[in-house]
Amino acid sequence: DDEQDILTLYKDFLMSRGHDVIYTSLNANDLISNFLKNRPNIVLLDYRLAGPKSGIDAAIEILTAYPLSPILFVTVYEQLGNDILKFPQIKDKNISILMKPVLLLEIEDAMLNLLNHVPYSKLDWKGG
Repeated sequence: DDEQDILTLYKDFLMSRGHDVIYTSLNANDLISNFLKNRPNIVLLDYRLAGPKSGIDAAIEILTAYPLSPILFVTVYEQLGNDILKFPQIKDKNISILMKPVLLLEIEDAMLNLLNHVPYSKLDWKGG
């Protein structure tokens, strides 16, 4: 996400539910660097991030290095599903999209579904 308060909210909620949160970042470069160092089970990200790279840019780099990595987008960007289909590096990957506003329990449910390779989305999107 591009807002620290949202990152803190997600982190605190997920940790209270027993999930390990390895790293939070406001920008794609830090996110990618820490993903490559720590290889978490799943990545949560927004389309809009601080800095020049978008969430799609981050997803492309992550999935180029590790094509089976599950990625959950939590965003207000309604065209994200259509945009993902334009990039062969991320099309048909283990990706789900939740549209903000979102309930924190929906994030956890979507994460668990992705980890079990069951795409979940509040959108009518069939890309992943």
